[in-house]
Amino acid sequence: MDPEVVSDVPAACPICGMALEPAVATGNEGNPELDDMAKRFRVALGLTLPLFFFEMSAMAGLRLFEGVPPRLNLLVQLALATPVVLWCGKPFFERAWLSLKTRNFNMFTLIGLGTGAAYLYSLVRTAQAFLPIQRNSSLPLHSPVHDVYFEAAAGIVTLVLLGQVLELRARAKTSGAIRELLGLAPDTARVVRKGAEVDVPLDEVMKGDVLRVRPGERVPVDGAVTEGASAVDESMLSGEPMPVEVGPGAKVTGGTLNGTGSFLMRAERVGADTVLARIVALVGEAQRSRAPVQRLADRVAGIFVPAVVAAAAVTALAWGIFGPEPRLPHALVNAVAVLIIACPCALGLATPMSVMVGIGRGAKTGVLFRDAAALETLGQCDTMVLDKTGTLTEGKPKIVETRAFGAFDESELLRLAASLERASEHPLAAAVTGAAEAAGLTLSPSKEFSSLPGKGIQGKVDERHVQLGSLSLFEEDLQRRFPREMLEAADEWRRKAATVLFVAVDGQPAGFLAAADPLKVSAKAAITDLKALGLRVVMLTGDAEATARAVAAEAGIEEVVAGVLPAGKADAVARLKASGARVAMAGDGVNDAPALAGADVGIAMGTGSDVAIESSSATLVGGDVAALPRAVRLSRATLRNIRQNLFFAFVYNVVGVPVAAGVLYPAFGLLLSPVLASAAMTFSSLSVVGNALRLRSVRL
Repeated sequence: MDPEVVSDVPAACPICGMALEPAVATGNEGNPELDDMAKRFRVALGLTLPLFFFEMSAMAGLRLFEGVPPRLNLLVQLALATPVVLWCGKPFFERAWLSLKTRNFNMFTLIGLGTGAAYLYSLVRTAQAFLPIQRNSSLPLHSPVHDVYFEAAAGIVTLVLLGQVLELRARAKTSGAIRELLGLAPDTARVVRKGAEVDVPLDEVMKGDVLRVRPGERVPVDGAVTEGASAVDESMLSGEPMPVEVGPGAKVTGGTLNGTGSFLMRAERVGADTVLARIVALVGEAQRSRAPVQRLADRVAGIFVPAVVAAAAVTALAWGIFGPEPRLPHALVNAVAVLIIACPCALGLATPMSVMVGIGRGAKTGVLFRDAAALETLGQCDTMVLDKTGTLTEGKPKIVETRAFGAFDESELLRLAASLERASEHPLAAAVTGAAEAAGLTLSPSKEFSSLPGKGIQGKVDERHVQLGSLSLFEEDLQRRFPREMLEAADEWRRKAATVLFVAVDGQPAGFLAAADPLKVSAKAAITDLKALGLRVVMLTGDAEATARAVAAEAGIEEVVAGVLPAGKADAVARLKASGARVAMAGDGVNDAPALAGADVGIAMGTGSDVAIESSSATLVGGDVAALPRAVRLSRATLRNIRQNLFFAFVYNVVGVPVAAGVLYPAFGLLLSPVLASAAMTFSSLSVVGNALRLRSVRL
């Protein structure tokens, strides 16, 4: 199905001929095309088997129907074949006609031409048997019996129907990831209302409802724990099996599995706003997108069908002029075989099947690709650029040192800083306000708040002008007035991988806060895996050089670009690309958005800002950097799979068309019947689909 085609009603795609699929999966929809094709296949099989037995027994020299008059023989074949061709094969002729009208030639164009030619020729030969000229001729009456190809026409339709049924079932498996994701959401939720707990359908849960999650149940929607504690299996987000401890205030996600504890939660995101619903929507959209490598198949398919029709015409002409008697039947049979065996279904399936399975597999392991282009491009990247805070580190720093200077004491310094940080969304803001709350400090409202990304924040607290951030936030004159001992103490904390926030009040140096953000447990192993995959790893951060290098050394990263503003991050990515590198960038913050958008593949942490996620072409749902190597392996495996499929499809047609045309006949006396050509065409399509399904079990 071509992803650019949209219809308000169920219909066939005018480009590829396949049935259009629902744009939004619900998990409840059936597969009407599969049901219809299966019904037609059963009827076709029931009529084609006796037709083959009736015709082939005579060709094999058996005398089972020796007493059947030739004309009755023809009528029996006509009666058996006509329902198969005209009713069972009706969808193929409709799609063939649509392809001719729209000039989007596809597999159904060739199937319709081949089957129609065999049936119409046989119909004409049958009519000739009943014409006076045939009855009065010296030719034996049984001649037309062996010149008709009703069994070939019916056999082609039956085998193509079988191929469609098997292919549709296999395609359903490629969408299994969406159904599995949809299956994670429970049908009901237990709502606490007026002191009583009642089960309601999930779609009746409203934002703000208090819900009870019992042991072993799935969390119904996104929200926050208000009472109780438990361990929640979040493997559907992160791909990691270890449960996460949750308690009051902790965020929980719909679809995750509760452990042995029971807790109350407040619903914050419901319906289409939940993380699970957004994942399903993204996966469905990505599976319908087209990979850049598909352009090659599209260009080939654009000229392939006309070329095959021309090859069939040349085949018919050559057999009609130079072939043995009877020349016309030989010309017809070989031309039809060329049309059928060259059906480009395998070529058309080669890329979409791999993309659908690959994106589905990624979703099940915590990696969401926005489109097929991202899935393909990531495997071609040779450089991985990583943000520090929230990507390599936990993104939940804590204040480990408060150092006041001059007339300020540490409590007042922390109170002013926290009062200002309450208006900020930076990860360090939570650390500062958390430290103030832990110290029992009373915060004041701030005014005239402004943020300078990559530098810091400033505003008024209790009518005092407060500035908080890196030294680059302050004017040069103020920078020079920071005492030497303060700068030396700050450098010491940076060497311990802490981030230092300098504070100035009313234009006077007041002290600094040191925040430590521990490295994620999986970060070091992830860096090792990325290097083992042959990737150059670069850390890109707005933090000071000393802090950045301390974290990089702990993680095992040698290349560091530190102290850069958001525009500087984008410039650094641009410089890498200008040097010839294919760059993937992973980050989580608003300040990473320009660099994520500028990279060949931007990868956002699912725990990061919405701006970063919207600017990226892939998302690590659980925010775990360990998913990065998995994403790269999946991309490379999908690329290999696509290339294998395309190679098989091309080679199949390169070999199959000449054989069907009869190149082996002069040397070996071998011809390929249209029925065998149809079987070979069906096998090629199923081989491509089967190869794509291997991605479901590839080791990541």
